[in-house]
Amino acid sequence: MTTVENLVSRYREPLETYPLELAADWKKMHPDKKLVGCYPVYTPFELIHAAGMLPVGVIGAGNRLEIAHADSRFQSFICSIVKSTLELGLTDKLKFLDGIVFHSICDPARNLSSVFTRNFPDLMVEYIHFPQNMTSPHTIDYLMAEYKRIGVSYEQLSGNTITEESLRKSIALYNEQRRLVRELYAIRRETPQNLSTVECYVLTRIGTLLPPEEHIAILQEAIPQLRRRNEKPKDRIRVVLEGSFCEQPPIELLDGLEAAGCYILDDDFLIGWRWFSEDIPTTGEPLRNLANAYLNQSVYSGVKHDTREPKSKHLIDKFRDTGAAAVLILAAKFCEPALFDYALYKRALEKEGIPHLCLEFEEKMWIFDKARTEVETFVESMLFD
Repeated sequence: MTTVENLVSRYREPLETYPLELAADWKKMHPDKKLVGCYPVYTPFELIHAAGMLPVGVIGAGNRLEIAHADSRFQSFICSIVKSTLELGLTDKLKFLDGIVFHSICDPARNLSSVFTRNFPDLMVEYIHFPQNMTSPHTIDYLMAEYKRIGVSYEQLSGNTITEESLRKSIALYNEQRRLVRELYAIRRETPQNLSTVECYVLTRIGTLLPPEEHIAILQEAIPQLRRRNEKPKDRIRVVLEGSFCEQPPIELLDGLEAAGCYILDDDFLIGWRWFSEDIPTTGEPLRNLANAYLNQSVYSGVKHDTREPKSKHLIDKFRDTGAAAVLILAAKFCEPALFDYALYKRALEKEGIPHLCLEFEEKMWIFDKARTEVETFVESMLFD
């Protein structure tokens, strides 16, 4: 049996140095398999998988990649993940991909799609226009049309037809993967002393880089071990974290947040790979089920425009449901969706009397003393007030 400690130790190093190495190595062992990169936040992975290809999370490059070329292509006020993604492409670290897909989550992501199309003509670049009006009776039909459009591209790339049966099987497979990730998060929420944020993050992140079947097997082995842990709780405050839905914070920063005195009960890391709050039905018309799930079963995200509830409601609900004592806003520098949301969060949290702390990070940061000191001060103010 592989222990959770061994799994985390094995995968943490590649995630910190070159996350896509795991997928690149898998491609070397399966040269006939086509891989499609998926930019955060959300991609309908089931369509890619149903076409016989492997969806791979292109979610930045960690904080050890030197940005030597991409800086000349973008303004200085662009978020780190846009620059690091282009740097990966310009340094041939995305050569193993056969395609990549971007979406309408923000202006930099929209522009990055065009930059990739211009600079990498041999790479199939797709772009998903997600609906912006969730209350229209035509929303599901519109999203189905978008899924059909990109599905045709995936069929051409793979040489395989996406049938209703293959799509149902892919939906069922990703349902199981998401169910296990939800179980992982439930362990952290209920007994955070038994599962650290870094362990949870590593076990979730590798699912963006490996075939879902392999990730499911890993989680099926890890979860029973975590259930048997019985660690003594430490004197820490319990918080929920919001704002890191796209660019991912360095793993050392996550370590520092917990060491500073926080149990992070819930977060929005890698939210696109646990996008749905419940299983997508596998009966009926699978493409319609997938579109309906985006509209009615998807978790909140700062890049999903949904006027059916106030933006701050989901965060306050999460705070109350988890029994947290405070909220930690961890937003990427220059991330307009996250920072715009914070203005709304701040007002709502103050109205409800909920303590909170806002921090900014960059994927490329490597000094964490300031952030840790801020969190330690915040924790002490909570513990000794």
